[in-house]
Parts: sequence; structure tokens; C-alpha cells
Amino acid sequence: MSETLAIDEVPARRGRGRLALIALVLSAGICGFAASYMGFVSPLAMFSKDAGHSEPLPEIGFVDVPRIVVPMPGRNRQLMMSIKLEVAPQDAAQVQLLMPRIADSFTGFLSDIDPAAMDRRGVLEIIRAELTTRAQIVLGDGIVKEVLITEFAIQ
Repeated sequence: MSETLAIDEVPARRGRGRLALIALVLSAGICGFAASYMGFVSPLAMFSKDAGHSEPLPEIGFVDVPRIVVPMPGRNRQLMMSIKLEVAPQDAAQVQLLMPRIADSFTGFLSDIDPAAMDRRGVLEIIRAELTTRAQIVLGDGIVKEVLITEFAIQ
């Protein structure tokens, strides 16, 4: 008699699993329809061409700073950096005109860095912040949006 009970229980468990799966699929379908009907999700927006680009990108320009090579004090090594300044296209001519002052301020700062500081973690972010500050001092606030370090090498 115990064999007949075990056989009867197995189909009941399969039926419960199928019922739970059908209930899950139906509730997911109802929730998806409700979200689409209320405007939370738009299925047509997924197929449109400009779904990800709602705003036009701002116009930017990049001005190259001449490559900077600075000997590191106390060691027989050199610091080499290549930098680009991100500016608005209308300000590029002014930045190019004042490039000798910018390069001088960058070189002065980089030559004063302690060689032991180069081995510390996060030194590149500190250098980028200091170079941004020096560029803003020379050019004025709002002209340089970002200082991009394209090459940083110690040889």
C-alpha cells in the first residue's frame, strides 16, 4: 500500500510545478503589459534609430601641449608626459596663443615633484588636478574643461 501512495504523489508534484510555472509566466506577461500601458516601457522606442542619443554631444576641441621631458632630481631618470587640453572650439586659438605660458607652468610644477611621490598610488590623479589648476590660472576659469594625459613615462 505504501507503493501506491508513492506513485500517486509524483504526478501531483509535477502538476504543482507546471501550475507555478504557468502562473509565473502569466504574471510576467500581465506586469509587462501594465508597464507598457502606463508608459514606463515603450517597445517601439527599442526599435527606433535614436533611442540612445537623445541629446547632441557638445562640441569640443583638443589642443596638444608640447611633449614635456623633465629630469627627476636625485636619480638618473626622466619624466616624460604628453598632454592634451579639452577646450571649446572657439577657445582653441586663445589656448594655442598662450601655450608657452601653459607649458612653462606645467614644466615648473613637474620638476618640483619629489621622486618618491611617483611611486605612490593615485599620483596621476593628483598631477592631473594640479595641471588643471595651473591651466585655469593661465587661461582663466571655464576655458579648459579637462586635462588629458596621453603619455606618462618614467625612464
